[in-house]
Amino acid sequence: MLPILLCSAVALAIVLERFWSLRKRAVMPPGLTDEVRQWARSQHLEPLHLQSLADASPLGELLAAALSVRHRSREVIKERIEDAGRHVVHRMERFLNTLGTIALIGPLLGLLGTVIGLIRMFLAVMLSGVGDPMKMAGGIGEALICTASGLIVAIPAYVFHRYFRSRVDGYVVEMEKEAIVILDELSAQGEPAPTRTRRPRAAAAPSHA
Repeated sequence: MLPILLCSAVALAIVLERFWSLRKRAVMPPGLTDEVRQWARSQHLEPLHLQSLADASPLGELLAAALSVRHRSREVIKERIEDAGRHVVHRMERFLNTLGTIALIGPLLGLLGTVIGLIRMFLAVMLSGVGDPMKMAGGIGEALICTASGLIVAIPAYVFHRYFRSRVDGYVVEMEKEAIVILDELSAQGEPAPTRTRRPRAAAAPSHA
């Protein structure tokens, strides 16, 4: 039971931490993309400004990566966004593997505890005889408590693991949309303005004497 209780405490801590870290406002602050578009148009961006943007939220880190290479080609900006996106997704999925592991090993720990309890009980029966059948039935019930406890820990852990995975996937799709908006804005700024070609003036007609 001790490993099961330890897993339950770790799972509870992870769930509470992920609920706090994966809030919509914390991951994708409202109005941030429009504000960054105005910064990109102003062309007045300092390294400290970009660093504060990257430290504020995962979406800010993604947009700051694009702004840091805003004077490069569209392909370079896109590659930088993709590289930053992989790091952002990795951080948003932090502790989820641990939560999935707890969901996997919870029933196994419960089954192991039940098997150990049954082995001890049958060894006691071999040494001292059957004795009271009610006492033997109570021992089996106590052994099965480990299996029930493992399932009680594992089922919520698995549910929350799937929930947070789907939540991160949804954020990834939304952040991709926001990154494309900034990418289009920076690409439009990098395109040279169309030049108007002046038509040559027609040569003056020769005067007839």
